[in-house]
Amino acid sequence: MSQGTQLHWQRAVVKSRRAAADEIAEIVLAGERPLFTEPGAHIDVRIAPDMVRSYSVVEGAVDGSWVKIGVRRSPTSRGGSRFMHALEPGDPLEVTSPLQNFPLRVGAPRYVLLAGGVGITAIHSMARVLKRLGADYQLIFVGRSRPAMAFLDELHREHGPRLRLSVDDEGDVLDVKGLLGQVDHSTEFYMCGPIRLMDAVRRAWIERELPMPNLRYETFGNSGWFDPEEFELRIRGSERHTVVSPDESILEALERVGVEAMYDCRKGECGLCVVKADQLNGVIDHRDVFFSEAEKSTDTKLCVCVSRVASCANSAGAGAEDSASTRATLTLDFP
Repeated sequence: MSQGTQLHWQRAVVKSRRAAADEIAEIVLAGERPLFTEPGAHIDVRIAPDMVRSYSVVEGAVDGSWVKIGVRRSPTSRGGSRFMHALEPGDPLEVTSPLQNFPLRVGAPRYVLLAGGVGITAIHSMARVLKRLGADYQLIFVGRSRPAMAFLDELHREHGPRLRLSVDDEGDVLDVKGLLGQVDHSTEFYMCGPIRLMDAVRRAWIERELPMPNLRYETFGNSGWFDPEEFELRIRGSERHTVVSPDESILEALERVGVEAMYDCRKGECGLCVVKADQLNGVIDHRDVFFSEAEKSTDTKLCVCVSRVASCANSAGAGAEDSASTRATLTLDFP
């Protein structure tokens, strides 16, 4: 059960859907009530009675008549992204009013905005506001290839020399330590993207002893260290057990079998959903930013909203066939 902000659901309709990049759809939604938004906000979308997904708001109308989101199609999707990519104009949806967990603070001397992949959906509107205010900012966009990077043309038009691209298949891998070497103690740093990129930034940030309040981020629960795979989930002292699919979180699997767990952010940031791991066959793929590296290394606790379990075969780089024959298992110890 959520102990955070009360959600206000409303009906919405799809106004348009188009490709924003390879495997990324730009979807414009109109609500029955105004959807007023601000930089860093997101909306929750009900995919099914027991399935909710969060998507960053790329842009919104001043009068709240529509919001634009970007959705990356996951190759392992059995629900959320596949559903969203199949939407057509006129299709009905149930959505929340825009929610804010990643606010932009106006007034800092300098800003660095870092987006990895579909993380540009959370950063796009921040850059636009900073440009309008005449702020000193740099926008860095990291991606596998240019065709996979959403909104590139408009980003070039709007931000010109303030936009810096780091494209993997062009051999331009972002030098995180070099980037942070240019950051001073008054700079505010906002980032959204894969956990590996954000983990590298956090490590370098700590090494430079930069102020932690100036490092702000939004996480993706679907970006981890290992490829998602199914694993067996059990509850200590209970006969309840299930198999968690690659496109399902542990929290969703618990809800599916009738086990209530505390949660709030569903992003691995708040720590409200932390549960003890009683028995583990495999390794925990910690996809949160709540625990320290030392805490993660013990594999004794995990954030069930985002973290997963990988088989030893997966973590060693074995093929999918080998991984299937050595399914990971996790037993949770609820209070």
